[in-house]
Order: sequence, then structure tokens, then C-alpha cells
Amino acid sequence: MRNLPLFRWSAASLLAFLSTSPLVATNGMNLEGYGPVATAMGGASLAYDNGTAAVINNPATLGLLAGDRQLDLALGVLGPRITATSPTGAEAESQSKAFLMPAVGYAIRSGSLTYGLGLFGQGGMGCEYEGSTWRGLGYNLENATEVSVGRLIAPISWRVNERLHLAATADFVWAGMDLKMAMSGAQFFDLVDPRSQQFGRASGSLVQSFSGMLATLPANTSVDYAYFNFANGSPFTGEARGYGYAGKIGLVYELSPEVTIGATYHSRTQLGDMKAPGNSLSFQLGVPGMGSMAQTLAGDFVVENFEWPALAGLGVAIRPNANWLVVADFRTVFWRDVMDSFAMRFTASGVASNGAFANQSLNATLFQHWDNQQIFQVGAAFRSSRALTLRFGANYSSDQIPDRFLNCLFPATIEKHLTAGFGYALNDRSSIDTSFTYGFEAEKTNGYGIRISHGQTNAQLMYSRRF
Repeated sequence: MRNLPLFRWSAASLLAFLSTSPLVATNGMNLEGYGPVATAMGGASLAYDNGTAAVINNPATLGLLAGDRQLDLALGVLGPRITATSPTGAEAESQSKAFLMPAVGYAIRSGSLTYGLGLFGQGGMGCEYEGSTWRGLGYNLENATEVSVGRLIAPISWRVNERLHLAATADFVWAGMDLKMAMSGAQFFDLVDPRSQQFGRASGSLVQSFSGMLATLPANTSVDYAYFNFANGSPFTGEARGYGYAGKIGLVYELSPEVTIGATYHSRTQLGDMKAPGNSLSFQLGVPGMGSMAQTLAGDFVVENFEWPALAGLGVAIRPNANWLVVADFRTVFWRDVMDSFAMRFTASGVASNGAFANQSLNATLFQHWDNQQIFQVGAAFRSSRALTLRFGANYSSDQIPDRFLNCLFPATIEKHLTAGFGYALNDRSSIDTSFTYGFEAEKTNGYGIRISHGQTNAQLMYSRRF
């Protein structure tokens, strides 16, 4: 393996990564930690060697790698627990309970430079409520979301002198999204009625035609539901897809043999719109004397301006003696810049089955108004023997979603985590590392009176080989 060509490793890694499922993250839509070394210590990672996960944490820590080459192969298992309870007390439990998350990284040191390649899942969110629950609105409508963002990362770290490391990365970013969302008539009318619009807004020629149609029907006609549906059922990719780029910069400064500080800035992504052609928007009316009238419109969805936020972080690592390492990070995630609203556009195709709605469009916006999020991560490692290192930590994040606008399809609410794990050296060149995370259940009640609870248990395992 010493002479394993980088292009061959990249191809194998990409094939492995394509098997990943959408992620359910716990610091907003970010994971609580990347790589089991850091995750076991609360996710803190900005000022010490935590392997090739540096490419998604702080690329400057690549300069601290112990060997001249390192290959990391990791697999994570994410276990969310999500329940949505209606104002009447009926519960809907999400059936999305387990996700696999592979990650790979390879780094090479050449003189004062360290470079390589990494593939990581950035994060996401998602859940799935069966149509037989109250979320189906009595019409057996499945409700589900799957959002995932991944990165192929090319880093370079420069050892400026004995104390200072500077680094940067170029990131290719891709995103996938599935959405099956049922709205009650009252929720849909809130969007389309300019006198209301408390939770979002809708406009466009399709809305105008829909309102005109209602005006021709009996006065007591009701809207039973509106149903937005773009999903491909694949565990590998979302129906709506977007591609773009981002980057990171970082530094590490060794104040002394005992104390190191690190800092990083991750740019906002440039993904643009995510497109989902060939899908459907449905609605059903209850017409006095005529019963239920349902219509499904074929057309194309576009999720507008979906981006991953910028992040800034500062960390410290302290080595009080040869056996102990104590670490802490503070980070700010700038969700406010990218999650003010969730906007999508539907354009009905020209097929005959769309009737008078052919070629018309609907612009729908759901208010989100996320705040910027502060995250504090702290942990420690104790080397109990030549082979075994024990790790533990905690992770606390502020709540970035206003309760009023929390959607049970986007339950990114966990604030508190406890973490633990260990590393074991198989020999001088190979080791395994693990992490276990318990995300304490958080409960919030939104503006519709729906109570959403979200807890999570995650684990990671990594094999490392140094050359």
C-alpha cells in the first residue's frame, strides 16, 4: 500500500462515499464532530492532531500528523429519535432511525508541505412519518425529508517555522434533497392569503388560477390539503441536486510544547439552486354536493438558494504532562445568512392532464429565521498504556431555530451532547479509534402547537495506517 496511487485511492473512496445515506446532524445541520478522535472529545479539533479529519475541521492541523503519510478509513452510524406530537396529543414517530456515514482521508508530507484528499459528509437533516399517522392528515400522505451535503476536499498545509502552520482547502460540494410535505388547508391558505402569511408566503400564476377556481365553486368549498412531492426513494442521492464549491483557511500556532492554539474559517458554499424535474404538486378540495376533488399536477421543482453557512472557530490544546491532553473549541456558525427562509418554485408542465394549470408556476417560501449558532466543545484524552488512549468530552450549542418556525420535517434542535471513545494502537503503524455520542432529547413547540422532540445516539469507527 505504500505506493498506492492517489488517483486509485480517490476512485475507491468516491465509490464508498456514494453509498452514504442522508445525514441527521445535531449542531444545527452540522455533525457534533468529524472523525472519531475529535468526536470522542466533544468534537473539539482545531488545535491538535486528529488525523485527516483536519480537512473538514482545521486543515492546519495536518501539519501535526505523526508520520509522513496517513490513510484513514472511517464509518459512522447515526441513530436519530424524532417524534412529532399534534396539539391534540397524537404522536407521529419518525421511521428514519439509522444512517451510515463513510469517510476517507489521505495525507502526504513533503518537506514543509502536507497535502492530500478527503471525502466527508458535512451534515444534513431528515425524518419520515408514515401516512397512517396524524401527519398524513387522514389521507395517508407520507411526510419525509432527506437533506445531505458532502465534500471532496483538497487541502494544503504549510509549516512556516517550528511553531506556525498555515493551511487552506478547495472543496467540491454537492447536496441532495427529498421532500414529501403535506399541508393542511389552513396552512396552505396562510401562505396564499396576503392578509395572513404568518409562517410563509406563496405567489405566482398557479396561485391566481387556484383562487379563481375556488371562486367558481360553492361557498363552503374547503381545501383538504396541498402536497409537495419530490423524492426518488434512493438511499444514495436526493431527487433535488446541486453542486458547487467552498473553501477553508486555518492556522495552528505552538505557543510552547504544552500549549497550542488553532483557528479556522470555513466559507459559505456556492451551490445555487437545486433542481428536481419531473415531480408533482397535489391538492384536494372538499366540494359540497360533489365530494372530494383531487388533482395532481406534473412539473418541476427548484429549491432556491440552498447554501451551507460560513463558520469561524478558535481552539486550544493543553498537554499538562505526557499522558494527558485537554482541548476546547469555540465556534460560530452563521446560519442567519443562509436559513432565513426555505424557498422553492414549482412549474407545471404543459401536459394535457394539468388542464388550466399547465405552464403555470407557484413560488412558495417557508419562514425559518434561524439565528447564528454558538458551539462550545471540550474534551480530554488520557493515555492509559502504550497502546490504549481513553477520550471523553461534551458539546453544547445554542438553539438557532425560533420555536415559532420550527418545522417537524426539519428537526435540528439538539443542544447538549456527551461523548466518549478510545484509540488503540495495533502496532507502530496502525491504529483504530472509536467515538460514541449521546445527544440529549430536546423538545420544542412551534407556532402551530406541534411539539417536536429530537434525541440521537451516534458512533464512529476508524482505521488508520501510517507509512
